[in-house]
Amino acid sequence: MLKTAEKHATKEDTDFIMLKSVIKDRLGFNCEYYKDSHFKRRIDVRLRASGAKDYGEYVRILKDNPGELDILMDTLTVNVTNFFRNTEVYDIVEKEVLPAVIKAKSTTSLRSIKIWSAGCSIGVEAYSIAMLLHHILGDNIRKYNITITGTDIDKASLQQAQQGLYGEVEMKDVRPAFLKKYFVQQGNHYQIIDEIRKMAHFKSHDMISGPKMKGFDIIFCRNVTIYFEKELQEKLYMDFYDGLNDNGFFVMGKTETLLGPSKDRFKPFNAKERIYNK
Repeated sequence: MLKTAEKHATKEDTDFIMLKSVIKDRLGFNCEYYKDSHFKRRIDVRLRASGAKDYGEYVRILKDNPGELDILMDTLTVNVTNFFRNTEVYDIVEKEVLPAVIKAKSTTSLRSIKIWSAGCSIGVEAYSIAMLLHHILGDNIRKYNITITGTDIDKASLQQAQQGLYGEVEMKDVRPAFLKKYFVQQGNHYQIIDEIRKMAHFKSHDMISGPKMKGFDIIFCRNVTIYFEKELQEKLYMDFYDGLNDNGFFVMGKTETLLGPSKDRFKPFNAKERIYNK
């Protein structure tokens, strides 16, 4: 019995490795960076839905049914997200972080503000930041050259971000005054007004293996790195550190923690809300 169990476990491991290889080849999604526990939970959703009894059978389904690849990509990159998620974080961003950046830039001739929303999903974080900047600056916003860049590897999410059209689920934490000022209701959906939509642009970028991005005043990467292995988290946090201008801000997720060299490089700005200073 023991030998049979060991043999079965070995076949499962082999099939799982083969599945990860197929996903990398067909989708360009490198599974090796993700914690196996998280990755298997997402994969198991599709095993149950497709009726596959094990990883080996699911590999055959992927090879025979190209449509399953698209569904799997959605499953692997799905994020539950909404505008102003974790409102207490945005309170500090609105009252302390953005005013500090604006004050620093107001003494320069270019008045350029660059912000990166890394792992932006459907764009709600980037637009939340844009609304706050518009709210703080008012008519003075024309005096600043503001660039908000949202990046992700999921093309479907990026398309929705560019469209700027959202359902009621994403709207639950939008304050009434912002809802009235920055959205146009279209049936059960809400369209971001053009003035805010033009402040953000979105592009496909792999923060793990893509080109390094630099020159930012604020980098937001929230609730993304928790799915990665510890060594990769350490690397990414240093990439974000290097990607910031001096005195720039890094905003991470409430359940995430700085690891490795970044712990000594970043200065806590508001440790409770996971906001740090370069």
